[in-house]
Amino acid sequence: MGRIKQKGKAGAAKAYVTRSSAVKKLQCSLADFRRLCILKGIFPREPRSRKRANKGSSAPTSFYYVKDIAYLAHEPVLKKLREHKAFAKKLSRALGRGEWSSAQSLEENKPVYRLDHIIKERYPTFVDAVRDIDDALCMIFLFSSLPSNSRVSPSLIENCSRLASEWQLYVMHTHALRKTFLSIKGVYYQAEVMDQTVTWLVPYQFTQNIPTDVDVRVMLTFLELYQTLLGFVFFKLYTDAGLVYPPPRDVAKDETGAGVGAFRIQESTLPHRPIDVSRTKEVEVNGKRVSTKDVRQTIKSIRAPSVTDGDVEMSTADPALAEEDEEFVPHPSTSNQEEAASLPTLKSLVVLPQADSSKLFAHLTFWLSRETSRPIFEFIVRSFGGRIGWPMSSGSGSPFEETEESITHVIIDRPVTEGVSESEEEKQRRRRRKYVQPQWVVDCINAGKILLEDAYLQGKTLPPHLSPFGDYAGAYDPTAEFTNDIAALEESDLEVEADGEEMDDEVGAERYIPRPEQEALKAAAEADSEAALRAAELKAEAAGVDYGTFEKQAKKVKKKSKPEAQEEDVGEQEMNKMMMSNKQRKLYERMKFGERKKAAERQTLETKRRGLEKRRQRERT
Repeated sequence: MGRIKQKGKAGAAKAYVTRSSAVKKLQCSLADFRRLCILKGIFPREPRSRKRANKGSSAPTSFYYVKDIAYLAHEPVLKKLREHKAFAKKLSRALGRGEWSSAQSLEENKPVYRLDHIIKERYPTFVDAVRDIDDALCMIFLFSSLPSNSRVSPSLIENCSRLASEWQLYVMHTHALRKTFLSIKGVYYQAEVMDQTVTWLVPYQFTQNIPTDVDVRVMLTFLELYQTLLGFVFFKLYTDAGLVYPPPRDVAKDETGAGVGAFRIQESTLPHRPIDVSRTKEVEVNGKRVSTKDVRQTIKSIRAPSVTDGDVEMSTADPALAEEDEEFVPHPSTSNQEEAASLPTLKSLVVLPQADSSKLFAHLTFWLSRETSRPIFEFIVRSFGGRIGWPMSSGSGSPFEETEESITHVIIDRPVTEGVSESEEEKQRRRRRKYVQPQWVVDCINAGKILLEDAYLQGKTLPPHLSPFGDYAGAYDPTAEFTNDIAALEESDLEVEADGEEMDDEVGAERYIPRPEQEALKAAAEADSEAALRAAELKAEAAGVDYGTFEKQAKKVKKKSKPEAQEEDVGEQEMNKMMMSNKQRKLYERMKFGERKKAAERQTLETKRRGLEKRRQRERT
């Protein structure tokens, strides 16, 4: 006979515990319990049967794993919170009795907890920490732009501003920035650090107000963890780059609004940098010690040859390794005996041209007008190797004045003013420089090359600013669509002009000319791309055919010209769906629904764009 199971002693009732029971077991307040869960990364769980997990009760509540609560019971932070609770009682008693010396002694010996061990537990390796700093950076930049009040102290905001400046300084020094997007919420940045993609959001410099319905205590708990995490990460990044951390700050420049310019990159005077022994291996090659770090640096120098920077000289690999010849013997191919195998060697890779966009603005010098945001474009331009200056009204620390002869581009965000009297020197200066709008800088970064300035000049209507994040295959691209439309319009115009010239030359000649509608329908049936279909539509419209009539006739022709293979393909797909399980079928239908939704969105945008192009064509004619 098997063992009799008691109700509420096994299964889900034993694996889960409610929040109130967890708080009672840990003997702490609800606020301390929330703080512990945030710091340790413990979150509520959803059991399969809430009624079984709650021992037959259907009351709404939050559930946690029993093992997670047992894990919290041994946390040193919980011990410090209990000591702080006892400290608060003793302090209030001493103040109530007027024992000022005892109160001062208690305040000096106030229990304080540290989060170093939590960082080590949650991030066993340094790469794990770098991979998880996206949210930390977003929170740091958010609090650095908030005003101080009773809930957010000025020292906290100052520390967040310091961490934000240190991160920007490191990205500018290593040229790690890759993508930028100007959105309504703020500026999105994406950098590549330690072969990891880091994306963060920086709000615009507007006057911020902390909403009253936001629980700032929860955000401050996250911020407390993120500050400790970023302190560890920045120390490691700076140390590996051979720099002093924290970077020295010029107080005078900082008080005058220099921002990142108040910090200064300084080389470390230590003879050796700390090396992670667990991740680094050394081998002996021809009597020389070669580590994995040297190999990684050699590979990076091959992929992106470094250009000497004015701040710090980056350490390079051993030059003796690059001088060694590789012994490579070509072997004949097994598929093609006549063709010898030609595998790339280390020397051949060095000779290949490298497409490195980290120094995109190295040969350019920018000047910011007073209405543009200095922190944004100073960070962007310096991250890509460019020089930038700004007027004194935007803050101190500009490396040059507006009269600098080497300025090539002026970033300006105001309309063209007429009737302004300029001296001859100012006119000559204006002719030498390009006055572009801020979007040109961001679009050049996302494109990976210097774009033409004609579409971004001062006062012109800007092209669409596209997000470089999250593009899927077959997504709608307004820029490519615009190019195709222009090509189709020009092609149709040339065809119409050629037809008109033939008619003028052969007036009175007896020859057969087919109807324009038949030609347009034939072109629509043979069209293998959207551009060709649009060209056929424009040709029919130029010949006087109504768009509605043309669309109906084109649909009929398309239906008639559809091969029977498509119907067979649909039938085969239905048979395959019948062989799937219920779970697989639902997953397949969700995937198809998402594909149809994306295709419908793209079709809607293309239809709108087509209507705009037709309207512009009518205005031209």
